[in-house]
Amino acid sequence: MTSSTDPLILTLALDELSFAQFDALRREHFPPALNRIPAHVTLFHHLPGEEEPQILADLASLCAVQAPCPMRVAGLFPMGRGVAFRLEAPEMATLRAELARRWGHALMPQDRQPWRPHVTVQNKVAPDLARDTLAHLQAGFAPWEARAEGLLLWRYKGGPWEPRGHLPFTGV
Repeated sequence: MTSSTDPLILTLALDELSFAQFDALRREHFPPALNRIPAHVTLFHHLPGEEEPQILADLASLCAVQAPCPMRVAGLFPMGRGVAFRLEAPEMATLRAELARRWGHALMPQDRQPWRPHVTVQNKVAPDLARDTLAHLQAGFAPWEARAEGLLLWRYKGGPWEPRGHLPFTGV
């Protein structure tokens, strides 16, 4: 059962090809028993669920003026017990900063930290397996351009995420 006090998570909606690549790598390298959510780029980890109507209104107003924009998949980095792709997304950093300004009163410490856009494709594995995965992925890596095409709002359900909104970027 959904509770309006369950926290919300905000992620980027990626172009289909980039999402498919990241999600396939996540399914390949993430421990299957722990992989309950699709590949994603998190903007905010914990927004107050009871503020969902205002959050959706804020997102709708920003998405109406934001055009889809490129993001560079710039490299990989180790996470100790996992691996992630590092993204360069200056336009999305500006959008996130505006949302952080609007929602500053409600942000948890993790969401007050500087944003480091990434896609985690492996986590919660032994460090030696993470090192092997990183080496394997780096061997075939070449930077590429992905696109941020909108925002996805989710409700955290103690593991799985419940979709609450898909807001495409419709600005020009």
